[in-house]
Amino acid sequence: MALSPGKVQRPPWDEYFMSITRLVAERSTCLRRKVGAILVREKRILATGYNGAPEGLQHCLDIGCLREKLEIPSGQRHELCRALHAEQNVLIQAARYGIGVADAELYCTNLPCIICTKMLVNAGIHTIYYADGYADEMSIDMLHEAGMRLVRLDS
Repeated sequence: MALSPGKVQRPPWDEYFMSITRLVAERSTCLRRKVGAILVREKRILATGYNGAPEGLQHCLDIGCLREKLEIPSGQRHELCRALHAEQNVLIQAARYGIGVADAELYCTNLPCIICTKMLVNAGIHTIYYADGYADEMSIDMLHEAGMRLVRLDS
């Protein structure tokens, strides 16, 4: 007996990948903001990353947030943080496992900061899909200058 095909609702690719990105963000150990990132090429996930301390080191969840203690505003003094950003971690994971990322797309819960922007430009990422903005005007200017395609998806 053959099954009759029904009208199955499948999410569009952008919605599908952003849903996965939000799930990746749930692994974050940051007390201020949970950020997730995935790299995609030809509708295939290459790597995932979330913000948190380097492997084997204590997380802010365990010892507290230095940025909170020092009252550092979002988008400033990125070096005063234990964590790597999700975008940094997704690039590092790809490199660690020998996965080329040139011509990939980034899905990220937040628009990247200036540090991550420079890395993404040099890595050859051509499109960034994001859900929320970020308080870093310099990164937006540089992304536009680099010809990066930016697509804000509903959060």
